[in-house]
Amino acid sequence: MEKIDELDIKILVELQEDARKSLREISEKLGVAEATVYNRINKMRKLGVIEKFIPVINYSRLGFDLIAVIGITAEGGHVVDLEKVLAKEPNVTAVYDVTGEFDVIAVAKFKDRESLNSFVKRIAGMRYVTKTYTMLVLNVVKETHTIDLERLILVE
Repeated sequence: MEKIDELDIKILVELQEDARKSLREISEKLGVAEATVYNRINKMRKLGVIEKFIPVINYSRLGFDLIAVIGITAEGGHVVDLEKVLAKEPNVTAVYDVTGEFDVIAVAKFKDRESLNSFVKRIAGMRYVTKTYTMLVLNVVKETHTIDLERLILVE
């Protein structure tokens, strides 16, 4: 299997900053040929390092101001089924299989309290769900789908 090297990481850093950057912009900044950038991006897509290119949307600007973090406990043996159902919910942005007090943590965004209330009651009423614990986010201090690859990998 091909390995990811320092140049690949530098390309990822550029794409994390703006996935719409042209190959030319990236190649000029990194001092390599456009074809090299193109080939490296394709390699990372084939390896599954890059899954897709998506815009970062400010959902609050679209009216989704309520963010809920919901801890869910389910009867053993049915956690995976529950996670699959949650993952298909349109408001849900993340589903985590976790250790600790809960089996699953779901993060979801809502436009109003009624939508949140309806969602939580529906989840709590699902077969095999034994407990839910809902926390409302008061302030978003940091929310991103990226990590600082430059500091975590290139500086080490």
